[in-house]
Amino acid sequence: MIVDVLTPAGASPSSVAITFEVLSTANSILRGRRRDPAFAVRATGDAALAAIAFAGVHEPAPRGPAGLVIVPGLALASEAAVNEGLARPELVAACRTLTEAAASGSEIAASCSGVFLVARAGLLEGRRATTSWWLAPAFRRMFPNVRLDTAPLVVRDGTVTTAGAAMAQLDLMLALVARHAGADIAADCARYLVVDERRSQLPYMAISLLAASDVHVAQAEGWARSRLHEGIRVEDLSAAVGMAPRTFARRVESATGLSPVRFLQRLRIERALELMATTRASLEAVSHQVGYAEPSTLRRLLRAEGVTLPRRPPPGRGDPSLAAASSRVRAGDG
Repeated sequence: MIVDVLTPAGASPSSVAITFEVLSTANSILRGRRRDPAFAVRATGDAALAAIAFAGVHEPAPRGPAGLVIVPGLALASEAAVNEGLARPELVAACRTLTEAAASGSEIAASCSGVFLVARAGLLEGRRATTSWWLAPAFRRMFPNVRLDTAPLVVRDGTVTTAGAAMAQLDLMLALVARHAGADIAADCARYLVVDERRSQLPYMAISLLAASDVHVAQAEGWARSRLHEGIRVEDLSAAVGMAPRTFARRVESATGLSPVRFLQRLRIERALELMATTRASLEAVSHQVGYAEPSTLRRLLRAEGVTLPRRPPPGRGDPSLAAASSRVRAGDG
């Protein structure tokens, strides 16, 4: 398969390097097994020559149409940077390239802020996609017809595959290798590159950063963090900021991409992980401190979101302030 790595000026060097490195590793593994390489890779775009030199590519560029076009991250880390970047001539040209490639039958893949370019080309309308979690509010405002889901690291919808924040380019590439060269080759690539399996952006998501985009949601977040041990409910959040539950739900989803229940769960999970990493408290005591009467509830949520329990200091007498929280917990719905 011919693979075009679209590298306009400003493409993230690390993302470009990861793209070439994973595809090169996959080809090397295939050759070692006396099989033909799966990927014939070339760089396109304004920064193609620099990308080739940077990645150390020595093989001649293949001829013919690309079966896969990959957009690395574009090093646009804020809404203002995205808006400014998408207006640059090189990204306008890259947008046309993507539109033409998709029309000719090419598969499209992108990560991080590169997903904005794919969306601007109109290739994500009505599709499910992901992008960097902290850019989610901006993405939803700019492309309301895209079904954005920032929890997964990689999302495939038809011929378009998207991935989360910058280093999710690695997860994107492994997913593409698995699809086009086989799961065994992708697994070997991960071993050679010393990559642990990751499925979700949720463990890295900072709710406070997302909430900050809406003053009422930010107020609710601050109010909730100091009262998690009381077993507060979603209705308590909306009442605390003087909003009707439905209005509050719309504001939370617009700012964070989460329902109010999931928003409250994420606050509890963040606090639980912090306590487990910094105290000797038992899981039961931690669960009570974040508002869950049963440790099994917290454990189930952590497992569902792909969060691995951190290693903690050896068991001791525990933190009295955490243990005492158990008597104050009442059942909540978040």
